[in-house]
Amino acid sequence: MSTDFLKSIFREIKKGNLPVIYVFFLTGYLFWFSAFANAMDEDYACEETSGTRIWISPLNPEPDEKIRIMAVSTDDPVEKLALIGGGEHLVILQTRQRGGPPWSLTAELEGLTEGRYRIAAGRNEEMIACRFLVISESATPQERQQHWNLAIEAFYSAWIEKLFGVPHNDKLNFSSMEPIFSDPERNFLYNYLRQNEDQRLILTPDCADLPYVLRAYFAWKVGLPVAYRACGRGTASAPPHCGAPVIMTEFTRRITSQAEFSRFNRLLANTVHSGAIRTGLADESTDLYPVPLTRDALWPGTVFADPYGHILVLAEWVQQTDDQPGMLLAVDAQPDNTVARKRVWEGTLLFANIRNAGAGFKAFRPVIQTAQNTWRVLSNAELHDHADFVSYSLEQDQLSTDDFYAKLGNLINPQGQGALQVYDALLAGLIEQLETRVISVNNVETYFLQNPHRVIPMPSGASIFQTAGPWEDYATPSRDMRLIIAFNVLLDLPDKITRHPELFILHGKKPEEIKAEIERHHEKQIQEYSMHYIRSDGSPWKLSIAEILARQPAFEMAYNPNDCAEKRWGAQPGTAEYQTCLRQAPETQQSKMVQYRPWFREMRRPMQ
Repeated sequence: MSTDFLKSIFREIKKGNLPVIYVFFLTGYLFWFSAFANAMDEDYACEETSGTRIWISPLNPEPDEKIRIMAVSTDDPVEKLALIGGGEHLVILQTRQRGGPPWSLTAELEGLTEGRYRIAAGRNEEMIACRFLVISESATPQERQQHWNLAIEAFYSAWIEKLFGVPHNDKLNFSSMEPIFSDPERNFLYNYLRQNEDQRLILTPDCADLPYVLRAYFAWKVGLPVAYRACGRGTASAPPHCGAPVIMTEFTRRITSQAEFSRFNRLLANTVHSGAIRTGLADESTDLYPVPLTRDALWPGTVFADPYGHILVLAEWVQQTDDQPGMLLAVDAQPDNTVARKRVWEGTLLFANIRNAGAGFKAFRPVIQTAQNTWRVLSNAELHDHADFVSYSLEQDQLSTDDFYAKLGNLINPQGQGALQVYDALLAGLIEQLETRVISVNNVETYFLQNPHRVIPMPSGASIFQTAGPWEDYATPSRDMRLIIAFNVLLDLPDKITRHPELFILHGKKPEEIKAEIERHHEKQIQEYSMHYIRSDGSPWKLSIAEILARQPAFEMAYNPNDCAEKRWGAQPGTAEYQTCLRQAPETQQSKMVQYRPWFREMRRPMQ
């Protein structure tokens, strides 16, 4: 059968009579024909496996519309996707591969006529999953998934990775989540419900809201329950504690509208804050639970809580190669609603074991349905070695700060790194933070153009790091403290090489030789690299990295949005750079900043 079928395929390609207008990948076709031969038998059971699932978007596709396909695997990569239908037609699809674990393979289809097709996934000359695809203008709506399990968690992870996936060295900055969700090229679930539900969907999460918004949006589309809790903010001696979970199951019962989702999202945003994610690692009454510090556990979508309240969501692992160091990429949101992707390193991901916060990587606690058709969340004990979810683990609670960073660094670059590679990655991460800060400072200038005579009130004490209103939206104390930490991590690298030579590939040289090489490289690089910020009169001003590092003391008092952009970038009165400055913080606020300056100099955030 195979020889005659292949001949007919080539004839149909030449005639242009195949039912799919698509690019055919015929290289290796004979190899993959055997993998999908069984699926071409109409009596063959088309089934998915526990390790690989195939997802189709939109939920109920119609003739001639664009259809998105995603195969997600939790055991090994998926290598090929094929469309089977219209008799014995088989088309190997053009795909994009991501991740691992979980692994995903995506493809798009256009021009399908009404009918019943099959999507098959293959690996190692075998078909590993198959799913029916029904194209109809009047098809009975397909049922959505209603239960969280390993396959759904893998789909969620792959969706996150695609959502924030751009080339690794490209910048990804958005003013809110709206342009991300409304982009069908990155959002696999765009218009999934066929209600134009992503048009003008206004979502403006801050850093603590972001993981909840991502989780709730996914649950809305796919048909899953969502749990959240009202939590305190903790004290100087104890981490935050939460109440009983609110379990929202409306998405599991029916397809809901954008308006209904938006109402739920507002309720969610008004309830959750960073305290919900900084709960103690051993606490049972939490929305998220700690996971092992392993590559198998840290999937995209995993949440990181730093001890002081900043939250990141893992977006992608970039594998280390002989030519390129590995990277771990994450996304965060800021109080001004900007969303950005950044490299994970000591300057962006702060870890410390302190008594009033449970810092570390965490996963959402699963919601399951009981035999009595009620819903509940899994306990810590149930999550130990659970087959369907990442295991609960207190491993991170046992690690010192140095051990945590060393283990994470080994996950990102298991082959080790030369000191030069480490330096270049640290510098790239610092520049990334500076470019993000440019956007934040510019947003303040936009605010004052609209409110020219207003002074933003400044809170007192530790509340400068965590409050509400315009100060939270536009002040940058937490971001500037992380920036100062980033300065010091970069500047400390030469000495770190002599303190911990075991962390570096030295290529047979003495640590002191490598240290000297890095110091020379540093002096050259900080002169070559620069960035621009916008002054008060709208003109750009260029600063080299060397100038910025020399201004480190100024960044200890540069977080007040009432100060002009020039002052917030360290310009000094009497200089040409400072001449365009149009405003400064009131004297009472400046006095407070002098009082709080040691926190930034010592990189010591005060406890509430």
